[in-house]
Amino acid sequence: MGPKGSSTVYGVIGLGAGVTKATVTGLANMGVFTYETETTSIIAPAKLFKAFVLDGDNLIPKVAPHAIKSAEIIEGNGGPGTIKKITFGEGSQFKYVKHRIDEIDHVNFTYCYSVIEGDALGEVLEKISYEIKIVASPDGGSILKSTSKYHTKGEHEIKAEQVKAGKEKAAGLFKAIESYLSAHPDAYN
Repeated sequence: MGPKGSSTVYGVIGLGAGVTKATVTGLANMGVFTYETETTSIIAPAKLFKAFVLDGDNLIPKVAPHAIKSAEIIEGNGGPGTIKKITFGEGSQFKYVKHRIDEIDHVNFTYCYSVIEGDALGEVLEKISYEIKIVASPDGGSILKSTSKYHTKGEHEIKAEQVKAGKEKAAGLFKAIESYLSAHPDAYN
């Protein structure tokens, strides 16, 4: 941890059929800790967006029930403003979170949402905002670009190690989806 209010995190996360790299950097500033990753995948952008974003509420509990038990819409129609309750599986230290969909772009494969409630926020975080963008890679696969903004309450600071641990769990979910899509090539076409 650097001086108060600043932190930089670097890491490599193993994903997919082989080991792909995620460049991870973070900077805490004025109550907001920003964490950015880029992760490569062998799956084409449209297919990955359909599985990971559009049908993630169904697919993730199927491929990783230990992590996510269920996802249900509490309010809305699936578009911006929709509130979802995500119930974690037995393998999680948390019980649930509520997500609010902020933006979804089916053409540019962009999805923005915020965690607005739940025990994962603890006493330190007001909310966590995520922006996910899936772009084509030169080899026919994808690059998943993710920006997470951790909004702290008051003068609280968030530890980089906590964010990194959460990102590693998310990487495991991503790997499970990628493995499922590789094993079921006709799914989500």
